[in-house]
Amino acid sequence: MRIAVLLYDRFTTLDAIGPYEVLSRLPGATVTFVAARPGPVRNDVGSVALLAEAAMDELTDPDIVLVPGGPGQGDLMDDAPTLDWLRTADATSTWTTSVCTGSLLLAAAGLLTGRRATTHWFLTEALSRYGATHAVGERVVMDGKYVTAAGVSAGIDMALTLAGRIAGDELAQVVQLAIEYDPDPPYSAGSPAKAPAEVVDGLRANMAVLLGN
Repeated sequence: MRIAVLLYDRFTTLDAIGPYEVLSRLPGATVTFVAARPGPVRNDVGSVALLAEAAMDELTDPDIVLVPGGPGQGDLMDDAPTLDWLRTADATSTWTTSVCTGSLLLAAAGLLTGRRATTHWFLTEALSRYGATHAVGERVVMDGKYVTAAGVSAGIDMALTLAGRIAGDELAQVVQLAIEYDPDPPYSAGSPAKAPAEVVDGLRANMAVLLGN
């Protein structure tokens, strides 16, 4: 089972590494990080780089496609090579998945038209502009072979959900236990519905500046 994880400049690290920690433990799984060209690809902070082992055009028929999100996603919304690769890989994939704003790239490629999906809470309206329907309040959304996760940490939930579908609930639970994924955060501020209003407003303002909205 070949898994292709797309990397691009200014991706969010956990979007890629969280699902990697789960999916790489599936029986027979081989994970390949791909990018426009092989080599190191820096994250959204710039202090971490993951190694793209192959160019996109070297792996065009993976069994699973994973698209992480990150600020750099916006630069690829009309990037023909990236969108063409997504369409090509999706044509033969068993599962096409995303984390956070990675779903916007899938939508820009036309893969989520008429489908339910999710993304980071700050950018949910963007999904509808590309023909998808935002599944309000859902952390992981499955629509056929398309599996999308909400923001960043939801990628782990998505990968565990997918692991259960692929290898069964028991194996997925073994993986969850192996990585000791047992969230117990010190604050109840993980969604705009729970976080204090001033926290939500402050983050909205910061993200609007970051994304140029």
